[in-house]
Amino acid sequence: GLCPLSPTGAQTTQLLVEPPWRPAVLWDRVTLTCQGLGTPGATTWYRNGKHWEQQGQDHFPVTKKGNYTCDRPDSGLSLPLNVSDIHLCPTYYLVLQVPARVLLEGDTVTLRCRS
Repeated sequence: GLCPLSPTGAQTTQLLVEPPWRPAVLWDRVTLTCQGLGTPGATTWYRNGKHWEQQGQDHFPVTKKGNYTCDRPDSGLSLPLNVSDIHLCPTYYLVLQVPARVLLEGDTVTLRCRS
C-alpha cells in the first residue's frame, strides 16, 4: 500500500476520540473531534468511505458504528478511526483498551479491561 507522507514540520489532520481509549466502543458515548488547519467549521466527515451527515461540524457524538475519517481544507484527511458496537455481555465479551495516543517504548501505560 501507499504511505501518506507529510513535509517535515507540516501539520496533518487528527481525529481525536473522547473518552481517549481504543478500541472506541459505542457504550462509552464516544465523541469525535477533527483538528487541523483551515477554517473552523469547514470539516468534511466520512463514515465507511462515504460523506457523512455531520458536514461542517468539528466535533459530534457518535451514535453508529463504522470507520470514521475527517478532512480539513489545509491539512488533509485524517487516519481512520473504527467505532465498534460490541454488545455488552459479561459472559462473552472482554474489551482491552489502550490510551488513544501515540505510545513509545518505555512509556508507562494504563490499560483498561471492560466487561
